[in-house]
This record gives sequence, C-alpha cells and structure tokens, in this order.
Amino acid sequence: MHSSKRCYFELDLTVSADQITVGSPEILQRCGSLEQTISLLGLGGTCCVKRYDTRRAEEEESRAGVFLLPGVFFVPYLLFLVLCGIPLFLLETSLGQYTSLGGVSAWTSMCPIFGGLGYASQMMILHGCVYYIVILAWALFYLSSSFQAELPWSHCNNSWNTEACFMFDHHNQTSNGSNLPENVTSPVTEFWEREVLHLPDSLDNLGPISWKLALCLAIVWLVCYFCVWKGIKSSGKVVYLTATFPYVMLIVLLVRGATLPGATQGIIYYLKPNHTRLADPQVWMDAGTQIFFSFGICLGSLTALGSYNKYNNDCYKDSYLLCLLNSSTSFLAGFAIFSVLGFMAEEQGVDIATVAQSGPGLAFIAFPRAVAMMPLPQLWAICFFLMIIMLGLDTQFVSLEALMTSVTDLYPHLIRRGYRRELLLLFICVVCFLIGLIMVTPGGLYVFQIYDHFSCSGASLLLLSIFQSIAIGWIYGADRFCSNIKDMTGHNPLLLFKLCWKYLTPAVCTATFLFSVVCWSPLRLGKGLVAPGWATALGWLLTLSSVSLLPIWAIYALAITPGTLTQRFCHLCNPTVNLPQAFQRCPDNSTTYSVALPLSDKPKETIGDIIRDHVG
Repeated sequence: MHSSKRCYFELDLTVSADQITVGSPEILQRCGSLEQTISLLGLGGTCCVKRYDTRRAEEEESRAGVFLLPGVFFVPYLLFLVLCGIPLFLLETSLGQYTSLGGVSAWTSMCPIFGGLGYASQMMILHGCVYYIVILAWALFYLSSSFQAELPWSHCNNSWNTEACFMFDHHNQTSNGSNLPENVTSPVTEFWEREVLHLPDSLDNLGPISWKLALCLAIVWLVCYFCVWKGIKSSGKVVYLTATFPYVMLIVLLVRGATLPGATQGIIYYLKPNHTRLADPQVWMDAGTQIFFSFGICLGSLTALGSYNKYNNDCYKDSYLLCLLNSSTSFLAGFAIFSVLGFMAEEQGVDIATVAQSGPGLAFIAFPRAVAMMPLPQLWAICFFLMIIMLGLDTQFVSLEALMTSVTDLYPHLIRRGYRRELLLLFICVVCFLIGLIMVTPGGLYVFQIYDHFSCSGASLLLLSIFQSIAIGWIYGADRFCSNIKDMTGHNPLLLFKLCWKYLTPAVCTATFLFSVVCWSPLRLGKGLVAPGWATALGWLLTLSSVSLLPIWAIYALAITPGTLTQRFCHLCNPTVNLPQAFQRCPDNSTTYSVALPLSDKPKETIGDIIRDHVG
C-alpha cells in the first residue's frame, strides 16, 4: 500500500540532499488535510466571486447569464459543472494525491507523452500571477482611499470630477430618467475611471506608469512573497483567514443589497431567462471558463494541493463538497451583485442592462456604491476591500505554491538546499511584478482584459481539458484510474466519471471550442472599443504560449527516446516504474506488470531520470 504523505521539505543541515527521500524521517511534515481543504476552498469556493469581477461578455444579457446563472443559463453552467467541472476536479486532485507530485512531475509520471500538460498549466499560472494580482493593487488603492472623513467616490467635489458628475437621488428621479441631464456619470464611476485608472479612449497610447498603483502592486507582491516563501507550512495557516472572511462579507453585502430600493427588479433580471442567448458561442465559452477557472481546473493548483494529502484521504468526497460549495457561492454572489445593480438602475432611472457593465470594474463600481450608503460607510468600505484583497491573495498563494511545488519536484536536489527556494520565489515575484507594471498605466485596463480573455480563459482551458481527459481516459486508462481512487479512498467512482473522462468531457469541450471558432468575433474592450488586430494577435500568442507546450513536449520526448517509433510510443504511453501498481500496455493490447517501488521508497526524479526510466 502506498502510504506516503507529501509535505514540505525542511532539510536538516547535517543531512545531504542526496540522502533525502519522500517519507524519510528527516522530513518534517507540515501539512494537514484541513489546511489543504481550506486552500482548495480559497482557490475554488471564493474564486467564483472574483472571477465574476474580471470576466467580460459581449452583451449585457450574456454577462448576466454566464457568470451568475440566471434562468436558462443554468443550462450551459450545469452542463459544464456535471460533465466537466466535477470530473476534472476529481481527476486533478486524485492525480496529485496518488503520485504525491506537483503538476509537471505528476503528468510526466502517469502519462509521459502528455507531460506537456504540466508545463502548460505552469505557464498559465505564470500568466495568472502577472495580471490577476493587479486586481489587488486596485483594491488596495480603494482601501487606502477609505480612510477619509468622506468616501471620495460618494460625492462630486473632487479634483478629478467633471461637470457631468451627478449625485443620484432615487427619491427625486422618475422611472424613465427624463429629469436627468444628458451624459451624466456617477461619482463612483468617475473615481474608478478618472482617479484610479486614468482610462484613455483608445489603445494607441498606454501612457506613463501610475506610481500610486505601482506602489500598491509592489506592496501586494511583497505580502504574497512573505506568505509563501516558507512553503505550505506558512501559506497553509494564512488561508484560514483569507478563505473564510470573504464569506462573512458576502453575506453582509447580500443582506444590505436585499434591503435597497430596486433590489427586487435586479434579482428578477438576474433570474429571468433569455433563451436567445443560448445561440451565442461566447455564452458557452464563458460558462465553461467560469467553471474551469473558479474550480482551478487545468491550472496545476489542484494537483499540487492534492499532493499534500495523505494517501488515504477521501478526495472523492472532498471533490463533491468543494464543487457544491463553489457553485453555491456563485449563485449567492449573483443575488448580492444584482440586488445592488437593481438599486443603481432605479436610482438612475435606466434599465439594469445599462448599469450591468461587466469586467473588472463591476466590483469597483457596484459594491462601493452600496457600501457608501451603509451606516459607517468607511468601516464597511474597509471590510469590503479587505475581502477583495483576501480573495486575490488566496488565489495567489495557491498559484505560487503550485508553481514552486512543480519546480521543486523537477529539481529537488538543486532547490531544496539553503535558501534557493526563497531566492527562486523572489525572482519569480520580481519578474511578474515588472511585467505587471504595464497594467498600471492609463491603458493598462485594456492590456488586463486581453490577458484575461486569452491567457487563462476560453480556448486555453478547453484545450487542456480535452487533452487531460484523453490522457487519463484513454492512455492511462479510466478503469485503472478508478482503481487507483478506490485504493486511496475505498470508494469506486460512479460510472459517470469513466464516461466523462473517456467521452463526455472531451466531446463537450471540443464542441464548445469549435462552436466558438466558427462564430469568432473580436474582443470588445471598455468604452465601446474593439480590440485591434495587433491586440488580438498578442492575445493568441498568449494562448499558444501555454497550449503549444503539449506538442513541443511530445515531440521532444519522442525525439530523445531510443527505439522504433512504436516502441517509443509504447514507452511514453505508460507510467513510470516508480508509481504504485504501474504496468505496461503495448499496442498489441498485451499487459505487462512491472515491479514498482512505492513513492515513499524512492527519491524524487528529474525529467531526465523519468525519460531514462522508460528506456532503461
């Protein structure tokens, strides 16, 4: 029985790195199943709230439908949830728990020819680290602005306000908005666009770096570094607060939103079905993206967190509970958001679709407007933006930990010495910070939207999901993987999971991807801008930077493996000999079992060692 527990390595200086193996007494085990579960909660259960803040759809109806599940849009969401979300969540978590390895090493051990899946997921993590943390810089800017006698977005007496700034008072407005001046804007909108972003009207000139946002970005990266630098033993404690506090704030905002005038209309808009939107491929693409991103699928994080579990942890049950919690949070967040949007629409005398402007600005327009109307608005503003920061920090902790886990697994004897892990993490944080500076320029929001749409969304996630399902369902074998899960948990997965890994998941993802390609249209940015050709080309380069690693790795592995082409495929389509219950399946359908040492009895191997295992 494979019984090792994968935990953070703390090396005794009197013991050489070559003597350290998984499960040896020199390793101090620092993780527990509760901390791992709370980390998954932070990655998935609360990520759906953040994801709503950053995703963009082309029209107001699809915005409401994709991200917050109203009416008929339960159809694409539930389809992806049942046929893709839960099966892939279980797949990745079980993969990490079974191998006790991070994203890269787990895939190169289970199905070496698909080792590019691990590298692709790490590239997507890097992209996410670059752009996603910018949200925290915005939130920190708002947080610092909340310590004033009067919230700056609650009035029009600031230096950045224009003559079009108007203090809405729903008691004095008619339902059709006929008494309103033309082209009016609210103070909260002007604070977001003119003070925080200095948003331009075109992409031609990004403008200079905003030193205030750059400072906020540097502070957030500094916090991330010191919370992750000691590995899971430090970040595992932090997530107790960062993963649970947002739920408290979400409930408070929900109660407050439900008591606002017009909240009922907003909730009706949220739940009202619009069947015509099902013909829009972007709705299906974004519904899949919502599931994949909020669950953390294809990003390597689930595999890394699963690798810290005990071998007999019930990941089967955990997957069900965490996925249920995730989707319930999405549904709950919808009521909180649209109750506020309904109030804003009634206040301004316009249709809800006019104020339901999706994108990264929603959390910085709708909710600040709501907290400004609460008693002690400064206190609630501070709590709200602390929630946004904690939500983002949760994802950053898990993403960086997953990245460091994978790199450490690849080069254990190199990185687990001295302070090399901390120095490597520092290098990654500094590089990501420098690249992210482009997103704190006046035109940085547009760059952010391009990153968000192409690097970790849509096509990238769908393609990786397809190949993950093929790798486990057909190459490694769905029956064998179910046996592995049963050996760990004592539960035999439902037949539906086998069907999903072999047929349903790749079919749904492939159909959605082809549907979106056939009906493709340019990305729409803020202020009615359409992404120019160079921006679209940049976006597809971001997509290819991760997806292209799959064929590149496969070609590389085939090229360096000796033997005939058939023998190479046979070697690379079988797990390495250091896996529990490893066996060989060759093209003639014959099965040869190999003697395998459990992972607890073998040191971690580099990629070169893994390749040599196949040909040796």
